Amino acid sequence: MKKVILDCDPGHDDAFAIMLAAQHLDLLGVTTVGGNGYLPKVTRNALVVLEQVGRTDIPVYPGHAGPSTHELVTAPNVHGESGLDGPVVTEPVRKPETKHAVDFIVETVMNTDDVTLIATGPLTNIAAALNREPRIAEKAAGLYIMGGGAYAGNWTPAAEFNIWVDAEAAYKVFHSGIDLHMVGVNLTRQCPVDTEFIEGLRSIGAHAATFSAELCDFFSHGGDAHLHDACAVAWVIDPTLIESAYLHVDIELTGTLTRGMTVTDLRFLQTAKRDVDIDLSSTARWDDPPVGSPFRGQAPNTHVAMRLDYGRFVDLVRTTMRNYR
Repeated sequence: MKKVILDCDPGHDDAFAIMLAAQHLDLLGVTTVGGNGYLPKVTRNALVVLEQVGRTDIPVYPGHAGPSTHELVTAPNVHGESGLDGPVVTEPVRKPETKHAVDFIVETVMNTDDVTLIATGPLTNIAAALNREPRIAEKAAGLYIMGGGAYAGNWTPAAEFNIWVDAEAAYKVFHSGIDLHMVGVNLTRQCPVDTEFIEGLRSIGAHAATFSAELCDFFSHGGDAHLHDACAVAWVIDPTLIESAYLHVDIELTGTLTRGMTVTDLRFLQTAKRDVDIDLSSTARWDDPPVGSPFRGQAPNTHVAMRLDYGRFVDLVRTTMRNYR
């Protein structure tokens, strides 16, 4: 199995990301960052999820409590006051590790071959690790993030929450040269948490499946929920689940209306009315635009997720919950 570190801020969709990674990947450790909730809460939630699926062997390392440049903004309107509202769970027995998440990331990547980083929260810890040891960009097997969007945002019209919370950290990561895969909201909106999805989990009957269904009961209360973070982990597990285009992406830091936007250079892609209609054939060639196009675009730096095989994604989630006891 692929060796991974999962940096996250649980969060309901992060919980699914943890459960997928713990079963299908060699999860060396979970690191936490202030984002969906404050650091003590998201760290507690990571421990809760791992205990619910019997993976108390996986260590949890708390990281940065928030951005270095401004105060943290959280999302209790989405995830509740605990960050993981819904299921009734006991407090975790285990305690988090005393080593800082950034120390764990740097030491593990530099001393272990082929470690893939997955980040499903603000990129504060990842940027700090790159600042500490820039060689991580070459040494890591790659970085898969849930963040941004090829066309629009969710927290603001232009910006997705994870990038918006710490846009400076995102800028550092996107300019680091690391092999970057971006799962943005243009992709994750293709995986709705609807009644059919929830009841499919509940019908499995196993503890993890029931726990997952109860997470979704709360998470979907607003009627527009999607398993954003799980998509990033699913892409690592099975690269064929997602089709992507190799594009140039940059981070807007100063725009009055667009701060935190992942500005994606789509100039050489064929015009489409809907995300899933984009012609992804031959999109890896930034210097080979469609016939008749005067634009070449900037050199790519990011594999941008475009299309999800939702049916197979659901199968992966259900199989995962069925295999837990």
